[in-house]
Amino acid sequence: MTIPSNTRIAILVPCYNEALTIAAIVRDFQVCLPQAQVYVFDNNSTDGTADVARAAGAIVRNVPAQGKGSVVRRMFADIEADAYVMVDGDDTYDASVAPQLVERMLDEGLDMVVGNRVSTEQAAYRPGHRFGNAMLTGCVSFIFGRTFTDILSGYRVFSRRYVKSFAAHSAGFEIETELTVHSLALRMPVAEVATVYKSRPEGSVSKLNTYRDGFRILGTIFRLFKSERPLAFFTIFAALSAMLSVILAEPVVATYLQTGLVPRLPTAVLCASLMLFGVILLVCGIVLDAVTKGRIEQKRFTYLAHPGPATHDHAA
Repeated sequence: MTIPSNTRIAILVPCYNEALTIAAIVRDFQVCLPQAQVYVFDNNSTDGTADVARAAGAIVRNVPAQGKGSVVRRMFADIEADAYVMVDGDDTYDASVAPQLVERMLDEGLDMVVGNRVSTEQAAYRPGHRFGNAMLTGCVSFIFGRTFTDILSGYRVFSRRYVKSFAAHSAGFEIETELTVHSLALRMPVAEVATVYKSRPEGSVSKLNTYRDGFRILGTIFRLFKSERPLAFFTIFAALSAMLSVILAEPVVATYLQTGLVPRLPTAVLCASLMLFGVILLVCGIVLDAVTKGRIEQKRFTYLAHPGPATHDHAA
């Protein structure tokens, strides 16, 4: 299929000090998706990124709150469109794939299509980043079930109902993890499309810190596990507490059965406290699970309040 002429498409480019690459991104996406409007959200750049983007023909918005998550929150709140193409401002993604991503979303009625990064350039996708991405993707898959092969891709297409139902909490690069989990929590129809991932142009510097941002992403996965799967989260710790209580209680119980005495009173008190703590954790998990289901149901109502991409396509 071709993209209907009345489909409103927004190209969203979060930027921080990308003066060397932003003009090429704006130009490439204007050529590949001429009906789209390019929005550059500048995040306190000091190298003139905003001026370069504006001269290239983009609409520039300034976001004072630092961090990619803060920028995404602002983009999703401010822009009205039928299809949202989000791409990093470092000119490492292939703009020519954008029409295919949008067509896939409209044709199949999807809510998110992720550009799965494929690269043969060593400089583009360093081994440490490959390993970290694989590890984090595996963690998300283990916790949330069905997932993607590249959860940290910065090249995605969203439907309107995805964007308007997403409440971003992250401030930094962990926002990609939150975007993925949002689609999994609401069981949205999603897909991946392979796209070439190239190295940054000479002189352009990555803002991603492998270790710092990796730990922040792991922390985000941990927090999302607690908030989205509270029963499983608290049951794990309740079981560990109960298991430790039983292990410590075994010699105390054996001594009591043999002598009728409890000489290790502090140990007995600790065992009882651990078992009680485990029960409290389990009750917390049950209560929070009910609260989470209500919250997800409310998010789904918000999600369903907007027409899906397939509905828009048929109307066109």
